Amino acid sequence: MIQAALNSVHRHVFLDRDQSILAFNERVLDWAYRADVPLLERLRYLAIVSSNLDEFFEVRFAPHHTARLNNEQRGVATIDTYRALTQRVHALVERQYTIYNHELLPALEKRGIRIITHSQRNPRQRRWVREYFVNEVQPLLVPVGLDPSHPFPQVANKSLNFIVRLGGRDAFGRENEIAIVKVPRALKRFVPMPGVKGSKQLHFVSISSIIRSHLTDLFPGRSVLEFSQFRVTRHSDLAVDEEEVKNLRTALRLGLQKRHYGQALRLEVSAGCSDFLAGFLLEQFNLPPESLYRVAGPVNLVRLNQLVDQIDAPALRFERFTPGWPAALAPGQSFFERLKQGDVLIHQPFESFDAVLAFLREAVEDPQVLAIKQTIYRTGSRGEMTELLRDAVRRGKEVTAVVELKARFDEEANINHAERLESVGAQVVYGIVGLKTHAKMLLVTRREEGRLVRYAHVSTGNYNPGTAKAYTDLSYLTADEALTADVDHIFGHLASQNRLPRLHKVLMAPFHLHKGMLERIDAAIAAAKAGQPAQIILKVNALTDEPLARALVLASQAGVQVDAIVRGACILPAGVPGQTDNVRIRSVIGRFLEHSRVYYFRCGDQEELWLSSADWMNRNMLRRVELAWPVTDPHLRARVMDECLHLYLADQRDAWLLQPDGNYIKAASLATKPSRGSGLPSAQASLMGRYGTKG
Repeated sequence: MIQAALNSVHRHVFLDRDQSILAFNERVLDWAYRADVPLLERLRYLAIVSSNLDEFFEVRFAPHHTARLNNEQRGVATIDTYRALTQRVHALVERQYTIYNHELLPALEKRGIRIITHSQRNPRQRRWVREYFVNEVQPLLVPVGLDPSHPFPQVANKSLNFIVRLGGRDAFGRENEIAIVKVPRALKRFVPMPGVKGSKQLHFVSISSIIRSHLTDLFPGRSVLEFSQFRVTRHSDLAVDEEEVKNLRTALRLGLQKRHYGQALRLEVSAGCSDFLAGFLLEQFNLPPESLYRVAGPVNLVRLNQLVDQIDAPALRFERFTPGWPAALAPGQSFFERLKQGDVLIHQPFESFDAVLAFLREAVEDPQVLAIKQTIYRTGSRGEMTELLRDAVRRGKEVTAVVELKARFDEEANINHAERLESVGAQVVYGIVGLKTHAKMLLVTRREEGRLVRYAHVSTGNYNPGTAKAYTDLSYLTADEALTADVDHIFGHLASQNRLPRLHKVLMAPFHLHKGMLERIDAAIAAAKAGQPAQIILKVNALTDEPLARALVLASQAGVQVDAIVRGACILPAGVPGQTDNVRIRSVIGRFLEHSRVYYFRCGDQEELWLSSADWMNRNMLRRVELAWPVTDPHLRARVMDECLHLYLADQRDAWLLQPDGNYIKAASLATKPSRGSGLPSAQASLMGRYGTKG
């Protein structure tokens, strides 16, 4: 496709990426409203939105904030983008606390679960709270009175704090009236209270309520005139100049210490916080008035997860789901023998990730296996796979681990994994300077009948047993000689940084993947112009790369039918007359986080199906090491088409449809069936019924 054609699609056609991220969170919040969702799960979705908003400020918001401070009128981030985003976040937060206070808390109380405030406590409960404060809380609190020798303390990112205005004089006769109380993260945010004997009711008290009820105990001889809890969110994206540092691991470890004290971007306070205290805090953090968020409840709804975890009420949770063992794998059968018969596809979490662990475990324990190579991006803090790799080293196998230290918010865990592997003699490399290694691949080399045979696992998702239970992903096990050779070449390239040999099956970013996708879109355009059937179906987490979006606009104009299942941010509008008439975009928000990436292209009689670790984002295509590999087995291809594309395109229960103006509407609102809610088709529900067991 010629560049001039791509450039003919103007940027004004596209939707704003950051607005699209907020729209995604609005769709997630809808699960907190759904009556067909169990009550405690509705609380979890409320917490998920808060966690997502935290990350939005930590990662995406700084340029807009800077534009506001500098009154920037031009560019991608301006004072107008700041105002538009801030207005939308304020509205979203207001909806969160409205449903929390007016729907979820009353619904919990009807179930005998109460969060007891100070005014609601009886004398017995007040005595218990006081004892808990004296014994468990007060010893960990260090109030800081502000004066010239006690400046405003460093307040960590997302930490809970109190600001207090005091009357009277201190021990030295001075009227310093402002004090700050930091609340340690070690303190539980929701504390269960002893119940009445014979009662099934569950009572909890929040740590903020415990502290606010006893603030006067922290300032003997002073009167507490007013106070508020507060929380500040800071810019937290680590910036390390890899060209300048000599040791990336050391530089990142130092950077992690500074992450908690980056530029302040948002200030949350209690709804009743006075203008005096709010103004004082805004001045301390150099924040404009729009950055102030007054909330009617806990300043950190993410901590609701602690409350949910403490409540033993199966009826208020999703029915337990147990993933099935992959049907293509016979229990007890050797993976190596099975893969000689053909490739194996595992659809997580409907099928168990334990099979991937079992594959690695067999490789570790098999004396014929000589070498194991694996990428580590997000494996979780527990690190089952890291321990298996350590065991492999002890057994005399050559182990190479490509550890991505810059996996956002997993840096510390990955540094620890790297050090544990190095401590037993594994070869650890950190990928390519300037690129994140986001590809998910595991390569096993085995001696069989006098020759070396390779086996590989490649995946759309992370090697994390925890998220494998909550994210939809595709694992692909293969002994295909061309595919495994490609994977071996890529490992060699990452370790040696030598020129990458020609790959035969895999498309790799940043070298081939972006160009390969553009070429396939161009081929679909050519087929449509020739009067042949032409179709593109995508399933990705985000679609924000402008060249790919421009190409899809041109494809639509040429008559190619484009269906995109995009979970989160999407800059490509759907159904815009003259631009994207043939583009349909839907977002599926379900019980599990949609995470698998699938690309399908039909050009006349030719069909291609690809699985990938990459979203259609500029960073994935040009600033990361990513893989895409073809599914050529007709049975596996039909299965992926059915389970990852067709089922999702037919979903009417959990799907949202993107409109030309950038808004999303529920697919259920357009359903032709008279039934609504749980009676409508759901891709995830269908797959749970197909593969797993409930109860």
